[in-house]
Amino acid sequence: MSQDRRAPPAVDAAVAPQRPQDPEADSQPERVGYGRPPIATRFRPGKSGNPRGRPKGARNLASVVAAAIGERVAITENGQRRRITKLDAAIKQLVNRAASGEVKATQLLLQLVQAGEARPDQRVGSEVGDADALVLAELNRRLQRREP
Repeated sequence: MSQDRRAPPAVDAAVAPQRPQDPEADSQPERVGYGRPPIATRFRPGKSGNPRGRPKGARNLASVVAAAIGERVAITENGQRRRITKLDAAIKQLVNRAASGEVKATQLLLQLVQAGEARPDQRVGSEVGDADALVLAELNRRLQRREP
C-alpha cells in the first residue's frame, strides 16, 4: 500500500512568526539554503552574531612564549654586567649544569644538539647548482652583448 500523504496543518496567522516587510520579498520567493538563512532569522544590519567577539590584540600561546623568551635580563659574567635574552640565559645554565656532570641536563643538551643537526642547513639553498650557473652565464653573456 502507498503511504498516506497528508497536507501540512494550517497555520493560524496570529501564531505564525512575522517576517519583516521587505518590498523585494514580495516580488520573488525567498531563497533558503546553504549560506542563505531565512530572512526572519538573519542578523539585523549593524548587529553582530558575536557582539563581544575576540578582543583586539589577543595573543596565542606561541606568541606569548616567544615574547617571554625574547625578554632581556641582566647577568654578570666574568665580572662584567651584560644583557642577554632569557633563552640565551637558559641555554647557558643548561650547558653549565651539563658540564658539572648533571645527567638530566646532559641528556637534554644532547637532544637539543641532535635536533639542531637533524635540520637541513639553511645555507644550502644559497649555493648555485650547475643548471643555475649555466643560466647565469647565459644571462651575463646576453647583458654584455647589449652594452655598447
